[in-house]
Amino acid sequence: MSYEWIVLLDGEGVPSRELVGGKAKSIADMKALGLPVPPAFAITTKACLAYQDGGDMPAGLEAEVDRAMAWLEAEMGRTFGHGDRRLLVSVRSGAAISMPGMMDTVLNLGIDDEGEAALAAETGMADFARDTHRRFVELYSAIVLKQPIEVHAADAPATWREELAGYGTPMPATVREQLSGAIRAVFDSWNTRRAKRYRKHNNIPDDLGTAVTIQSMIFGNLDERSGTGVLFSRNPLTGDTAPYGEYLPRAQGEDVVSGKFTPLPLDAMREMAPAAHARLLEASARLESENRDVQDIEFTVQTGELYLLQSRSAKRAPQAAMRFAVDMVEEGRIDIPTALSRVTAEQASAMLLPRLAADSADAPHLAKGEGACPGAASGVLVADSDEAERLAAEGKPVILVRKTTSPDDVHGMIAARGIVTEQGGSTSHAAVVSRALGRPCVVGTGDGLVARAGEVVTIDGEAGLVFAGELPTVVPSEKDDAYLGRILDWLPETVLSRVLEPGAPGNSAALDLDALLASDAEALGDRVAGAEAVRGQALANPEVVRTALAAGVRHFYASPVLPVALAIYAEERTA
Repeated sequence: MSYEWIVLLDGEGVPSRELVGGKAKSIADMKALGLPVPPAFAITTKACLAYQDGGDMPAGLEAEVDRAMAWLEAEMGRTFGHGDRRLLVSVRSGAAISMPGMMDTVLNLGIDDEGEAALAAETGMADFARDTHRRFVELYSAIVLKQPIEVHAADAPATWREELAGYGTPMPATVREQLSGAIRAVFDSWNTRRAKRYRKHNNIPDDLGTAVTIQSMIFGNLDERSGTGVLFSRNPLTGDTAPYGEYLPRAQGEDVVSGKFTPLPLDAMREMAPAAHARLLEASARLESENRDVQDIEFTVQTGELYLLQSRSAKRAPQAAMRFAVDMVEEGRIDIPTALSRVTAEQASAMLLPRLAADSADAPHLAKGEGACPGAASGVLVADSDEAERLAAEGKPVILVRKTTSPDDVHGMIAARGIVTEQGGSTSHAAVVSRALGRPCVVGTGDGLVARAGEVVTIDGEAGLVFAGELPTVVPSEKDDAYLGRILDWLPETVLSRVLEPGAPGNSAALDLDALLASDAEALGDRVAGAEAVRGQALANPEVVRTALAAGVRHFYASPVLPVALAIYAEERTA
């Protein structure tokens, strides 16, 4: 029997990313390759858009969910909401275009008091069953009921429900009602303030909608031979070819991305689960080869068995992006046009931003953490994202400092010149989003920096250091960098001829963008219209270059050349 609103991710056929979202597409693709993936199905973006238009679940969707859940039960040999072997599921969002950190996840849905007893009897571990129940209640209350609570495992689950009811947000009575609530929450998350801000910042259309992926749970928190982690097929910070990642034993995926726990290096997994580690590296190599791009792979290990949850093209720091592009051309994996399509003007600009001067390395530091995105930045520490956005709008340099970041902090991260968190590792929310934004970032510094809000600091996102005051910096050279130089050589002469040295003839007659921006930044496009050539330090900002291109500007007096040239190349490629 066919489905109107649902796609079973069984490895048969090739579902459209636009229909099922990137997360579900990767599950289907991995399943088709024969890789170990927990059974799952996707509620399509078409259903999300119908929900947005009608304000309620589209007709027939709930019945299709019941049929798809019956399919999951058969695949897993478990039952949802009853029986001795309970089926628990995760409910995740997944848009066609990756929006890291934007959408929420509910884990362990399907557990209730009787389900906890069944899980304890099946595993012989009452503590594990109670912990699973606790995790579900905390996630569901925060994400679906919008009433975050922290419950005590020693209390009876009835006490947890009484607390929620006391806030006027009672837990739905049955696991099936809870599933419907989670689906609605994912649909509603598409139009949250933070999601709209992220789409606007990244030029993502508002009419795509998000799919809902419902997947059988695998328990990384089951025992000492279980865990969860994230693997990059190459290092997303430096571009090094060795696999890079983190592993958190006896944990679930949200423990890693939340930043509340500091994971172990991936090598620790080799010691704790050697067979799963070997299979993970094999899967990583195959997925990179199939996708011809560096992969970001989420995985879980349950009692020594590896399960892959998602694989996608990895977000990467600017330095890594340049090296990935060059190395993959040299390895014969991609051609030069593909390589040029994977590097951006923003990444080149970030690589050519000031770095700490050599003698600054010996300066005493206030805190040391883990470098999550390279680069150096100075500014005043601000511990509130709304305040960071306000001060940045006034032209003040800001370093956002938080205990950990969450999707609610993205607007402050966009506004800041750099980001620091006291907790978390290199795959935490702060680390992943900072790399997407190209902001220098230091994570896991330990307590103390939030309390220093108001002080001026300099951060080194490569070394993971935070210094007091503003330190001297140096500006890298695009011609001396092996990867930047190669990419510059690849660009066609029709592009390079439009970028002139600031001292070249005609510079003085070019329109000075710095002066325009100082007087009226909002009207830049109108005031540039009709100009043949422009100049100014503002051309270091690729968005300014794009505004000038859209206004018809032909020549740019700028140094360095690469960020401007890449912006021109991208415009010509998509024209």
